[in-house]
Amino acid sequence: MGRFDDRLTSPQPGLKEIWKILREGGFRGKGIDRDAEAAKVPVKRGPLPAVPAGKASLTWVGHATYLIRVNGQAILTDPVMGPGIPGRIKRRVPLGLRWDELPPIDAVVLSHDHYDHLDAKTVKRLGPTVRYFVPLGTAAWFRKRGLKDVTELDWWQSADLGSTKLTFVPAHHWCRRTPWDTNQRLWGGWVIAPKGGPKLYFAGDTGYGHWFSAIGKTHPDIDTAILPIGAYAPRWFMGPVHLDPDEAVRAAADVGAKRLASMHWGTFVLTQEPMLEPLELIRAAWTKAERPRADLLDLAIGESRLVG
Repeated sequence: MGRFDDRLTSPQPGLKEIWKILREGGFRGKGIDRDAEAAKVPVKRGPLPAVPAGKASLTWVGHATYLIRVNGQAILTDPVMGPGIPGRIKRRVPLGLRWDELPPIDAVVLSHDHYDHLDAKTVKRLGPTVRYFVPLGTAAWFRKRGLKDVTELDWWQSADLGSTKLTFVPAHHWCRRTPWDTNQRLWGGWVIAPKGGPKLYFAGDTGYGHWFSAIGKTHPDIDTAILPIGAYAPRWFMGPVHLDPDEAVRAAADVGAKRLASMHWGTFVLTQEPMLEPLELIRAAWTKAERPRADLLDLAIGESRLVG
């Protein structure tokens, strides 16, 4: 399979941009007490709530990993549950759910192959009883690890998980796990539509752009958009591929979502912004947009919320 460079929204940065960001303090910033920041990230661990008919339960495990329970099914998004990721990037806040607290997992939906969204040790521990729904070009990575129940989709294609329809949708991002496989796998998000339950949109990792309105037109009546709000600084470098909080609010409106559930912050230090800044800015942007406060699911790590 070839490369997906034709799906890029913006040109990828070159050596000139890499050198510039290194001169400005690096990707993760310098001179910041990240451990002190992490100690202030909200954590609210507790038992998983019962899920009534017609509802879905969302639990933020950390970063882009959500546990979604609906119609008797348990779905994990972008499963990364180890102590860190390659590049000496450690988990700054403990998991919102420990392994022994997870219900039996029916399926994983994967947005793309970056290490903070796809962790080999986590996938190995989840094992072959789980169904994996992945972007085009990614199935071979799973099958190489002995996992056979893998469904690979292109943008706008759908598959069924029992009574739940899963549709892979576009995103403004890119892919790479090694210097030699850039954009050889596709990237995107997922519309999760359970029969008789609330329609959900998991965006994965994405910048802002025209795809949100296209998703909203193709999949109307989205109840909750699970959107990234962190890893956005500096904007000149991260803007094309990572939403900032203001853009996340706009994206939620573009897809027509009633609610916004935040993610992709407060777990790993990937970029230069302070760890708590995304939470502060998403609350301010939601208020500025005059959206009902109850419809902003700015969850603490480990916190659950029923929607629908």
